[in-house]
Amino acid sequence: MFQKILIANRGEIALRIQRACRELGISTVAVHSTADAEAMHVRLADESVCIGPPPAKDSYLNIPAILSAAAITGADAIHPGYGFLSENASFADMVDAHGLTFIGPSAEHIGMMGDKIAAKTAMAAVGVPLVPGSDGELLDLESARETAARIGYPVLIKAAAGGGGRGMKVARDTSEIEDAYRLARTESRTAFGNDAVYMEKYLDKPRHIELQIMADNHGNVVHFGERDCSLQRRHQKVLEEAGSPAISAVQRDALGETATAALRKLGYRNAGTLEFLYQDGQFAFIEMNTRLQVEHPVTEMLCDVDLVREQIRVASGQLLGYEQRDVTFNGHAIECRITAEDPVTFVPTPGRVTAYHAPGGLGVRIDSALYAGYFVPPYYDSLIAKLIVHAATREAAINRLRRALDEFAVVGIKTTIPLHQRIVNDPEFQAGDYTIHWLEKFVAGG
Repeated sequence: MFQKILIANRGEIALRIQRACRELGISTVAVHSTADAEAMHVRLADESVCIGPPPAKDSYLNIPAILSAAAITGADAIHPGYGFLSENASFADMVDAHGLTFIGPSAEHIGMMGDKIAAKTAMAAVGVPLVPGSDGELLDLESARETAARIGYPVLIKAAAGGGGRGMKVARDTSEIEDAYRLARTESRTAFGNDAVYMEKYLDKPRHIELQIMADNHGNVVHFGERDCSLQRRHQKVLEEAGSPAISAVQRDALGETATAALRKLGYRNAGTLEFLYQDGQFAFIEMNTRLQVEHPVTEMLCDVDLVREQIRVASGQLLGYEQRDVTFNGHAIECRITAEDPVTFVPTPGRVTAYHAPGGLGVRIDSALYAGYFVPPYYDSLIAKLIVHAATREAAINRLRRALDEFAVVGIKTTIPLHQRIVNDPEFQAGDYTIHWLEKFVAGG
């Protein structure tokens, strides 16, 4: 087992990883920008190292500074969390080259799944169903037109190196294909330095279903069930559930068997999440995230497992130590992502938190690095807290969530707590009757 882990991240996920390390008896090193000198993950770490000024490119994305921090503190492993360098294959390679352990998948698999075209090709080769689309990159406008004619409109043009909804454009008929193709390429080039795009059939009423897996270095792979991440705004997840109100246990088992068999063939290791669109009883793979997900707590609550602890264990060479039949799914869990944003306009609201009160009680969990007096900086993602609830049934979980949201107080800045209060009181959400397009209409008043 590792003696000291450097956490190459900030905020609630850095604190989350620290807690798992402490329970395993592992010392921690926090890295931070000058803007985060008073952050909770810095205060609670065993050691901390300032790695640069506020801009992420000069600190949390500064690979030489992070590796230097690991060297001077004597860390023997690095956990990247999510975001920042977590899916950077070059970083994973450099960590290994410096004699450290990267707590995550291999650089090979990070690179493979980071290229959406390569990911789809790899998954198709091991029997995972795909959304109908182009065979690879759309090299020119004519190939885009031909592919759209073959699979039928509407179509979605997507960045091969994309994520977070950037580089994605819909063409509903032939009159829109040229603009969609050119805009997707331009946006992809600007956001990712890579203008490669591909095409998928645009589904009109899908749900976004993802499957959490864990694999050790010895060929053992298990899944921890599905999460329903369909409540999204501008392709950004807002609320997640485990399990999905639209998926049966039989469907879960079948999807899990397909996914674990595929990753076993690929020789995958550590944590990963396969993402699917689900419509009319059919699953279609869209991408894989080779890291811990923001929404991992709902799976932890559902299956009573510490996924960060499992990441650390398998990265140190240990066996999973259990089989699929040992994984249980109990009750229902829901997570709300609370952000420092105006709940109506969604404009970011950095500033000083003058008072803070977290909800509590049975089945309530808060993952947050907030405290009274903390200044939410304007330089990073606006996520400030995750409220997770667990109960025996979905109805009970919704009631618990409603109660917890009413208790949650963050004073001094605007947050999206009121948006989540609106969502949980909506009859369609309560019925589980929503798709990936539902929340956009909801916030627009439609």
